[in-house]
Amino acid sequence: MPKITFVEHSGTEHTVDGEVGATVMEAAIKNMVPGIEAECGGACACATCHVYVDEEWAAVTGEPEPMEEDMLDFAFDVRPTSRLSCQIKVTNELDGLRVTVPEQQG
Repeated sequence: MPKITFVEHSGTEHTVDGEVGATVMEAAIKNMVPGIEAECGGACACATCHVYVDEEWAAVTGEPEPMEEDMLDFAFDVRPTSRLSCQIKVTNELDGLRVTVPEQQG
């Protein structure tokens, strides 16, 4: 299983297993990663699973689709590498992915 590291705003790291075919958000929820609220359950209808993808992983995770971009408008402190973790599918190529959880969710 690919390993995904979630970095809290405080710097605390949580490395978890991500199931191929699931989403990065699902890996966070399954492993109780603090800061990922996922209020809509992964339907891309909120911005409470917002993460910052580390620069070196931005090309691998890809660009947000238009619907995700619309939801990011509701996120707190959006940055160039902001993504909704519910929209990033776990693949073997994401082994080692690092994302940072914002100080607060939108």
